[in-house]
Formats: sequence, structure tokens, C-alpha cells
Amino acid sequence: MLALHYIENDAPFPAVHEALAEPNGLLAFGGDLSPQRLFSAYSQGIFPWFSDDEPLLWWSPDPRAIIELDDFCVSKSLKKLVRQRKYTVTLNHAFDKVIDTCSAIPRVTQSGSGTSNETWITDDMKAAYSQLHGLGIAHSVEVWENEQLVGGLYGVGIGKVYCGESMFHKKSNASKLAMVALVEHMRSQNMAFIDCQLPTDHLASLGACAVTREDFIKKLNENNQTVATNGELCSEYLEHWRPRVITP
Repeated sequence: MLALHYIENDAPFPAVHEALAEPNGLLAFGGDLSPQRLFSAYSQGIFPWFSDDEPLLWWSPDPRAIIELDDFCVSKSLKKLVRQRKYTVTLNHAFDKVIDTCSAIPRVTQSGSGTSNETWITDDMKAAYSQLHGLGIAHSVEVWENEQLVGGLYGVGIGKVYCGESMFHKKSNASKLAMVALVEHMRSQNMAFIDCQLPTDHLASLGACAVTREDFIKKLNENNQTVATNGELCSEYLEHWRPRVITP
């Protein structure tokens, strides 16, 4: 039987190939949610995912779902919504509102029998990602109807890769519109791909494909220049995520 790695607060992560096959990708528990720890995790293809009643769990699944920007699929109804110019889409204008709303949206229960207010976006997670956003590493996309936030998503930027975390909509297709705007923005900045973590039918409908963990780590390493040699964020990276309107 393989033992699950426990990591002290200042200890490095184990190699991702040591993750369990069942549950898929569970790599370690322990550590903390400091900006340094989170940045180290995402830079290595690892992400946290746990509930309030669980220890801090770290994952690196195999296979991994990604969206290559040129493979992103836009349905006819979504193209129609884009043409209507009904909403305004912004980048990094309201990160805390987005993550708060994502955490409050009822989710389908594991059995599929109903919805639940339980969330993996705990108060500690919200505080940690808000701090990461303040450092210029976590980013949000917001969809507005006049002054009302009706959709959005958030995630972490690692070099030219966007690691998606969660999304929400209060109006039909608003979260998908956020994805359209994000993809078009990333294309305009010559960025690479979106990490979607685990493959699902919904993600496949948007053009996501499954790649092996080995291939994912290789692609991540090829596109992960976030920090310059002086320890500050690269100017190119800062330009990628400068707050702006990105309505498609």
C-alpha cells in the first residue's frame, strides 16, 4: 500500500509522478495556503482541493484536461450572444466578488439528486487566492450587465498558462461568455493554453482534450516564465494580466 505524503509548512512537494492512481492524482496533505506554497504548487502542475472537514489536500491528476486556444469551441447560441453585445466583460476588475460568488453558487450533489451549499472554496481558500491576486498571480474575468455582476471565473496565471479554478453564471451563458473573452484575450497576448484540471463532458464540449500528466507538465514547463531573475514578475506577464475591458 502506498502511503500518502505529508508535507510540513516549509517542505517541498513530492514529485508529481508519486500521486495516487485512486483517488486519481491525490499527491499529499498538509502544508499551508501561503502565496509561496500556492505559486510553487501551480508551477509544478499541482493544485489544492479539499472541504472544510478535510485536511489540506494537494492533487496532480492523470490525465489532465486542457483547452488549446485554437481548439476552443463556440456554439451558435454563444456566437449569437457575443454579437448582441449585451454584456461588458472585464479582466481583473472584481476578483473578490467573483470568488465570493463562485463559493456561494449551489452545486450539484455527488449523487446528482439535488443541490448543496457545500463548497470547496472555503474561507481560507478565498483569503489565500485574494492574497495571490493582490500579488498579481491570481486573475478574474467578470461579466457585467450594467453595474450587476452576472458571470465570471477565476484562476491562476503561470507564465503563458491560465489555470482555471471556478466559474459562475447568474444569466444564461454568462460564464461561457467569460471563457470566450478569456480565450480571445489570451490569443491576443500570444499565450499558450488553459488548464482545466479534470476532464468532463462539459469541458469537452468547449474543446478541452485530455493529455497525460507527463505531457501536461512538459507543456507547463515550456510556458511557465512568470518571475524574472530579480524575483519580480516579468513585464510580459504583467502586461498579459493588466486590468482592462476584454468584451469579445
